[in-house]
Amino acid sequence: MTATILSENVLPQLPSASGVEIIGPTAYLVSDDAPLLYLLDAATLAPVGQVQLFETSDFGSGRIPKAAKPDLESMAAVVSPTGAAGLLLCGSGSQPNRETGYFVGLPAADAPAGPRFVQRLDLSRLYAQLRARLPAGATLNLEAAATTATELLLLQRTVGGGPALLFALPLDATLAHLFEPRWPAPAPTRVLSFALPALGGYVAGFSGATHVAGQLLVTASVEATTSAVADGAVLGSFVGVVNLATQTATFARLAWADGRAYLGKVEGLAVRRTLGPGWLELLLVTDDDLGGSTALVAELRL
Repeated sequence: MTATILSENVLPQLPSASGVEIIGPTAYLVSDDAPLLYLLDAATLAPVGQVQLFETSDFGSGRIPKAAKPDLESMAAVVSPTGAAGLLLCGSGSQPNRETGYFVGLPAADAPAGPRFVQRLDLSRLYAQLRARLPAGATLNLEAAATTATELLLLQRTVGGGPALLFALPLDATLAHLFEPRWPAPAPTRVLSFALPALGGYVAGFSGATHVAGQLLVTASVEATTSAVADGAVLGSFVGVVNLATQTATFARLAWADGRAYLGKVEGLAVRRTLGPGWLELLLVTDDDLGGSTALVAELRL
């Protein structure tokens, strides 16, 4: 398997990209320290709009300070219990103020472009169920999400040598709880553990995920840190395929076309198009931990 970068595009005025989903002609990008959801043309990567997720007075500098940010790290396409199609955005859960999520409703195919509404979601009781399944001493730090027909998959970015975990939750029961808290928060039906590659003595952590055509594609990046909150020097990134049935994962280090290893931190991925059997064009988003973001177009050969 190989993952080769075809192009890199700077995303001005979009700080700290943390996830991406492509729905129709639009790429939706979330930031971990901005109150906005960003919309790009999926073909040209030109900005086409923004959606305000919440009000804040902490965005004056262009980034919400680390101590106050909601740390929205995960995003997945879902259908609400009322039948509304949209995007589920989730905080990482690594601190109490990071247990908030948002549902962004999307317009019908024949409606004007742009999301319709935003609903705030309380993730605290759901996250309590996940913390109960963590190894002793581990900090909840959810960095990626994806959905199958029946499950919501939340991926734990473990630092400090612990296992990389995937929580599989019943999709309908989870959404029922998030949209109507009188319903109980479900426990995960499965908690899967994966061995991820390492660079410079530091093990990679999950950073993005998407489930397409029966395959779970993931990204994993490596930082020289043992903290779930503090950043470290970025050592590189990987693209992988996870087999949920066998609980195995195969990874390729992300590299430029000339073979040089990519040294940035990939935070999310979406499939832009299928080029052939086992041959995909991906859209990856990156975060340099300084407020800068880029979009990478990459070719994945399985």
